Amino acid sequence: MNNVLMIAAVSATLALSTQAHADSWKDQYKTVRFGVLSGENEKDRIARWTPFENYLEKELGVEVQIFTAGNYDGVIQALAADQIEFAFLGSSAYAAAYTETNGGVEPLLASQENDGSTGYYSVIAVRCDSGYKSVDDLKGKVLAFADPDSTSGYAVPFFNLVKQGYDPKSFFSAIPFSGAHETGVMGVANKQFDAAATYINNETSGIPQRMESKGMIPKGEICRIWQSPEITNGPFTARTNLPEDLIRDMKAAVKAVPEKAPDVHKEMTGGENSTSKGYVDVDAQRYQWIIEMREWLRKQRRAG
Repeated sequence: MNNVLMIAAVSATLALSTQAHADSWKDQYKTVRFGVLSGENEKDRIARWTPFENYLEKELGVEVQIFTAGNYDGVIQALAADQIEFAFLGSSAYAAAYTETNGGVEPLLASQENDGSTGYYSVIAVRCDSGYKSVDDLKGKVLAFADPDSTSGYAVPFFNLVKQGYDPKSFFSAIPFSGAHETGVMGVANKQFDAAATYINNETSGIPQRMESKGMIPKGEICRIWQSPEITNGPFTARTNLPEDLIRDMKAAVKAVPEKAPDVHKEMTGGENSTSKGYVDVDAQRYQWIIEMREWLRKQRRAG
């Protein structure tokens, strides 16, 4: 065999080997599933994430399915049971999944806002016509939290309120879980709750603003009377027992969506109210304080 033929043969072998390696995870995973949390009603959640589902199918070359559940724990348990491969989680839900799986999940990416920030804020929302101007005004009133595994809808506000001298269990007359951020805010609008914990990214993006844009509540009906310190945006998360090349390919596809499919990215991050410009790499250390906060909350619940 002359040199030209030998080089060609070697190149062909390397190409086949590279292609086999690239497609290896697809032999194992004919369908890839990603979970999304219950921040809004089921119909809107599916509508918002379906364009991203279609984008991933095109990028990855396999079937992709959205997984939803009635509460945060459903997505966390699905990760723990290997029923889904990836999930978009809040910081506290990631910490819960990390604990539930004994470190069997890893954070990959967190969203970054147009202003360069990578965080958001828990807020307490009230009706603007309620007369409530501060947490002090809510003594003996009903404050609805979103979900036990919600970062901004439970863990951060509960933790910070206690640190500020307000023990939610005794300061408020009741602290029910609404089940989802939109449900809590809608409960305030309908006077079912006096206040609700939810989140905003900034002055123009967040749950109340999104609900206004969807016509769920009138503009100017909901006001905020308390805001937390900044919370690191929750991570796009993978199971650690997945093939490395699957994690690599999925991470690359998600990170590229703002450039390759800007309309898809806009829809999945809030539609007209989206202020997200893309994603940044994150690691487990960035969320360690959230894991420690959840442990503190767990001890508080155990104590009484």
